[in-house]
Amino acid sequence: MIFDTHAHYTDERFDTDRDELLRSMQKNNVGLILNAASNLEEMPKIIDLAERYPFIYGAVGIHPSDVATATDGYLDKIREYAKHSKIKAIGEIGLDYYWTTDTKEQQQKIFAEQIELARELMLPVIIHDREAHADTYRILKENKVWECGGVYHCYSGSAEMVEQIVNELNMYIAFGGTVTFKNAHKPCESAKAVPSDRLLIETDSPYLAPTPYRGKRNSSLYLTSVIDKLAELRGVTAEEIENITEQNGRKLFNI
Repeated sequence: MIFDTHAHYTDERFDTDRDELLRSMQKNNVGLILNAASNLEEMPKIIDLAERYPFIYGAVGIHPSDVATATDGYLDKIREYAKHSKIKAIGEIGLDYYWTTDTKEQQQKIFAEQIELARELMLPVIIHDREAHADTYRILKENKVWECGGVYHCYSGSAEMVEQIVNELNMYIAFGGTVTFKNAHKPCESAKAVPSDRLLIETDSPYLAPTPYRGKRNSSLYLTSVIDKLAELRGVTAEEIENITEQNGRKLFNI
């Protein structure tokens, strides 16, 4: 079965047909989905979906674009939400220097604090890293992320960095629609470099729909395009990619 290890089904773009879409997943071989939170307001919705659908799990954390919402006591609130049995990770957390560099210091502070919380709770982290490779890696290493592990979601780094992420940080690497994009040389080279036991797949729904669905709202139903591309890149069958990534996702998120 297919395990979509990163989605955002609480997004308003699913408001008109969310239940209908999610009810269609299992008959289309999508057996597991992990929803990631971006801010405190979203976390009860993450838990609600996880309670309503047996195959859906969740993660709670503050996205770097939402660090302004990390007001006093935010860590205690995340800690409380993380007690729920279907919350399996802290995320998505990390750094994003693409949209703004004005909040760099605050992003780094909130990021480090959430890694510490993940280590306290022994939950893996889900990492957002956009145009911030050096600082993301440094903060993960300084805060001993290898003790709890985690995943670089929607990986955009180099193939050379894969070895450091896997061996030094004890982390997994996930790929989504970007590997199917035209001229996506860097993601494709990285996808070939990841060890089989550290490979994951994701959609980041509703974002980053793969070819041939680019421009449309993404969903877990489109993951077959990602699986087919990874199979082509790695010289294995689509079934092998599906099985390996399911097993890896279950192991990382303790499902």
